[in-house]
Amino acid sequence: MFGSGAKAAQPAGTAHTLVSRQTEIIGDVRFAGELIVEGRIRGNVFADDESGAILRLADGGVIEGEVWVPVAIINGLVEGDLHCARQLELAAKGVVMGNVFYNLIEMVMGSQINGSLLHIGRAQQEAKRLGSKTLAFETADGGQSIVD
Repeated sequence: MFGSGAKAAQPAGTAHTLVSRQTEIIGDVRFAGELIVEGRIRGNVFADDESGAILRLADGGVIEGEVWVPVAIINGLVEGDLHCARQLELAAKGVVMGNVFYNLIEMVMGSQINGSLLHIGRAQQEAKRLGSKTLAFETADGGQSIVD
């Protein structure tokens, strides 16, 4: 019944975790592999960018906290900032109540983002620019003012 045939169906090293509809997790979640959320997580969700992890938030699923994952497929509600290092797919019932940081994004008609959309490459460039010692500001007369 639980012989080697069952293990052959999934690739080696891939972990699948399901948070069912009747389950609520309070606290941060760090995962690898695939995390399927049909219930509720009250805390932050993390996966390493290099791990190839996938977050699937099902219709009716809720995450209350920040999400940092390489790939996300959202068809539920995220209340917090969403960071996707590689790819984000917002399905028809997907709602994000926070800022979205993405590399590649696909939005289906009906999905919602109530926050800012920031491309990761541009966000990193802006942070570097703001971190430099020289800042340029536009003056009221249309000129530029340089501050060291």
